[in-house]
Amino acid sequence: MKKHFNLSFTLLLVLILGFGACTPKTEETTEVAVETPENFGGLALYTVRDSMSSNPKATLKAVADAGYAYVEAANYADGKFYGMAPAEFKFYLDSIGLTAISAHMGMVNMENADQLIADVKAAGISYFVIPVPPMGMFTFGPDGMGMKGTADELVSIMNTLGEKCANAGIKLLYHNHDFEFKPMADGTVIEDILLEKCNPEFVNFQMDLFWVTKAGVDPLTYFEKYPGRFKSWHVKDMNDSSQFAPVGTGTIDFGRILAEKSKSGMEYYFVEQDNTFGLDPMEAIKISHAGLEKFGFK
Repeated sequence: MKKHFNLSFTLLLVLILGFGACTPKTEETTEVAVETPENFGGLALYTVRDSMSSNPKATLKAVADAGYAYVEAANYADGKFYGMAPAEFKFYLDSIGLTAISAHMGMVNMENADQLIADVKAAGISYFVIPVPPMGMFTFGPDGMGMKGTADELVSIMNTLGEKCANAGIKLLYHNHDFEFKPMADGTVIEDILLEKCNPEFVNFQMDLFWVTKAGVDPLTYFEKYPGRFKSWHVKDMNDSSQFAPVGTGTIDFGRILAEKSKSGMEYYFVEQDNTFGLDPMEAIKISHAGLEKFGFK
């Protein structure tokens, strides 16, 4: 029995080796990695606020698919961002390759500030942004946007909130519209007072390039006078009628502004279009993303 087993095993081994020797060799193939373009740039979610209200997760996925790498939140209520608890919001963004860099928190006051700051931090957000003068100071009427109270009162509020943010490990920015660059009745220019009197250790700025241009001011003048203070930009174009337009379709020379990025202090930039005038907002952000690339934003 043992002899028979050894003979069978030997014959099987010969057959296997012979089959291997007779099998033709196939040519080795080399896999070529296909590079996919990396997402870049940010989107202010205020641009797609309607779809964020009805289906935030699908909208965020569409934003990522449109090529954006990070976002700025513009909705917070009852301790949640777009209906999601801070940790859930962060987790979902992580899962689709997005990062929340900043949040507009116009509802802040001295009573809720600590909670809002804690929730912003819990969502993994680095910048707490004041979008308009807070705590009842902002005005809006037939003559446009404005502010009641004094620039010095706003400075005091910003310094207090900025110190709270710094103590929590996040940073405070003030976002402008056009009225901050226009002289008030007493000749005061709000943006100048903020830049001169707010403590740069605690307070810096998000420059909205559309609104600066709308005010008739050259952004580069402010980069030169206050270098390093503008950590974030809102990038939106202006058409011939001085209305919002997708980036690259209007009259603002973003290339000229971008060339002074280092002087300004810009670390992040966000496409924003407050009104798309009948164009689907998702289509508008795709046009703007192509415009970003055209001007060299990456």
